[in-house]
Amino acid sequence: MSDPLSEIVRLLRPQAVFANPISGKGNWAVRYCEFGKPSFCIMLEGSFRLAVDGHEPTTISAGDFVLLPTTPGLTISSFVPAPPVYMDPNQVREERGELRYGEQTGRPDMRSLGGSFIFDCADPGLLVSLLPKVVHVQGSMRLSQLVQMMGEETTDEKPGNEFMRSRLAEMLLVEAMRSTTSGSAPPGLLRGLGDERLAGVLKQMHARIDQNWSVSQLAKIAALSRSSFFERFTRTVGVAPMEYLLSWRMEIAKELLRCDELSVSEIAERIGYGSTSAFSVAFTRHVGQPPSHYARSV
Repeated sequence: MSDPLSEIVRLLRPQAVFANPISGKGNWAVRYCEFGKPSFCIMLEGSFRLAVDGHEPTTISAGDFVLLPTTPGLTISSFVPAPPVYMDPNQVREERGELRYGEQTGRPDMRSLGGSFIFDCADPGLLVSLLPKVVHVQGSMRLSQLVQMMGEETTDEKPGNEFMRSRLAEMLLVEAMRSTTSGSAPPGLLRGLGDERLAGVLKQMHARIDQNWSVSQLAKIAALSRSSFFERFTRTVGVAPMEYLLSWRMEIAKELLRCDELSVSEIAERIGYGSTSAFSVAFTRHVGQPPSHYARSV
């Protein structure tokens, strides 16, 4: 059976663009303006205070992983207030080497890795639609192991380093997404996968995308009445079942068009459309341009 979470990550194709070592000592504070792109922090040693605009401040400790899908303005600091130093995340992204906050000499109180993701896909907004504004993963042994490996790959330039960082970025992202498959997640696929009645439905929809599904068939898989299933799916996933299926079919279609290995008619059949014209009408309505135009523009 299909694994929707794996499909999403494959579709996004995440890469860690950079991961700068960051350390701090004494009393310090740094204010970053809005970045707008997905960024992350891997805490290696010690702790600091994170205050993301619009959210309550929280403590980030050794072994934690923080993912900010849109990276609004934020302040990171020691636990004793200090005048903030203002920094531009775009400028930091271009720099290499360790960033040091506070006292510039002596053993640091905290060590971390800070970096950003890029996604080699047509619609990186897909990640934003799946995750909360702040993802903070704590107490995960698996995550701690990945954090340690990412730290080693960042500080020790061995052969295959770029490939390893890319694969580790994928695994870190999956662990972060797994942590949100609960009621704390916003309405969407991840929250749906955390619902035992809906998880099987979503897996079937992804596994058999070419199936001519009806709400009644999906309700039967969920062992719910048609009306109860429709209400529960819409509330949990954020859209009605057929709307979700349409959106996922269009994501797959965009990916296949980008690959340029199948004709439009073959793609239509692959994702469950009985005719090329019906697929073209649906794609144009959903994406804003016909499939052939889209294929030429990406």
